Amino acid sequence: MKTAITTLTLFTEDLKGSKEFYQTAFGLPVHWEDDDSAVFDFGNTLINLLKIENAPEVTAPAKIGAADAGTRALITITVDDVDADAAALAAKGIAVISGPIDRPWGVRTAAFADPNGNVWELAQPLKR
Repeated sequence: MKTAITTLTLFTEDLKGSKEFYQTAFGLPVHWEDDDSAVFDFGNTLINLLKIENAPEVTAPAKIGAADAGTRALITITVDDVDADAAALAAKGIAVISGPIDRPWGVRTAAFADPNGNVWELAQPLKR
């Protein structure tokens, strides 16, 4: 079995708002879109924002958690400077919900949430 993750599908109650959030947070153009989804290319991984009403088509019989039920996922991306990137997000009006903080496992992290209950973690390896 290959182990490369090529696409993460995140469910959204508000596709337009989520698309705008991702464009603002990451400064990426939309890679592909239709009436039900918007895809962003993160290099080796695509992030597919899919309207929640379309989720059962790809997940049934598994149930989808509601956005207000708590965090749905934690997605970590490695960055060169957590503090600078967290400050840049804050300057764009995106709330950093934790950090920047040095973690005991050897990384400095900061986290922010998208409008759908998914938390993104910025991680910078610490020098040992």
